[in-house]
Amino acid sequence: MHPTIDEVYDSTMNTQDDPRWKILLTRQEDDSFFYSVKTTGVYCRPSCAARLARPENVSFFSDQAEAEAAGFRACKRCKPDQTGLREQQARLVAQACHSLEQSPESPDLKDLASAAGLSLFHFHRLFKKLVGLTPRQYERANRAEKLRRALVGASSVTEAVFEAGYQSSSRFYENSQQVLGMKPGQYKDGGGQMIGYCIQPGRLTPWMLVAASEKGVCAIFLGEDPAALLTELRRRFPKSQLNEGDESFRGWVEAAVAAVEENQPAWELPLDVRGTVFQQKVWEALRQIPPGQTRTYSQLAEQIGHPGAVRAVGSACAANPIAVAIPCHRAVRSDGSLAGYYWGGPAIKRVLLDREG
Repeated sequence: MHPTIDEVYDSTMNTQDDPRWKILLTRQEDDSFFYSVKTTGVYCRPSCAARLARPENVSFFSDQAEAEAAGFRACKRCKPDQTGLREQQARLVAQACHSLEQSPESPDLKDLASAAGLSLFHFHRLFKKLVGLTPRQYERANRAEKLRRALVGASSVTEAVFEAGYQSSSRFYENSQQVLGMKPGQYKDGGGQMIGYCIQPGRLTPWMLVAASEKGVCAIFLGEDPAALLTELRRRFPKSQLNEGDESFRGWVEAAVAAVEENQPAWELPLDVRGTVFQQKVWEALRQIPPGQTRTYSQLAEQIGHPGAVRAVGSACAANPIAVAIPCHRAVRSDGSLAGYYWGGPAIKRVLLDREG
């Protein structure tokens, strides 16, 4: 029995109203869903090169098992039941990252490319696409992080420099300001920076913490336990001197509380944003999203010029230290659903979006 015109119309509209249909039209590489075609009996990846079916014949599924349970078989062209190209590429790049992290000396990029089974050109391009940094930039960032950790317990700066893998202390000192943001000795002695903080009861979550340096607000944390919030502050700013804020700090606290609790604009709040270059690009893109609107992680990756770094964008959102003022709650999955939210989970994320809408 053939479907009626009304049934075809309803099926077409249901498909076209689904956010995943727009993704399917662009043939993006997206592993968050699969689609089936009623007339062929197969299910495919969104990026499948097969001719696009009519919308009334298309259904969407969250995973392969769901599609197969509905009676569809895997497409022989895009092979959705096998490890996808993106996953294979991600595994190769993850292995290269591990090599860069573990090697005591700078590894030869040709050797890394060879281990991945790629030419040097394609390896370099793929690495930057997925990580957001070139291999050398990643290596330098990793070595700088090792240095920060080594400086905490080293008896001297020179000892920490060599422990972190730098082959020459003189070459390190030439770039120490860029690596640490201050002189190595100053960093080793505690950074010399004061951060004031205030913890108080909240309405959105039971507790909130606001912290600021002399430059501006550097942290807004939300959570259930005030002691856990302070521990988180110490973890994120291990070399700073933390003190309860005085009256001069009160104005920034009130502005931060208004942004979180009363949905007031946070653009006038001075921020001291600290993170990698990639993270800061993501956070700036988040601040450009108008209230009440959302962007997918893919859209954010496109906006900052790294379309392949979707997972890295998600990680940058999770690392955001300034809740609400840097609105990582406006980042959503490709199908429009809510991902996790570091400062209270999806329920808090939904409250923030609903009150902006």
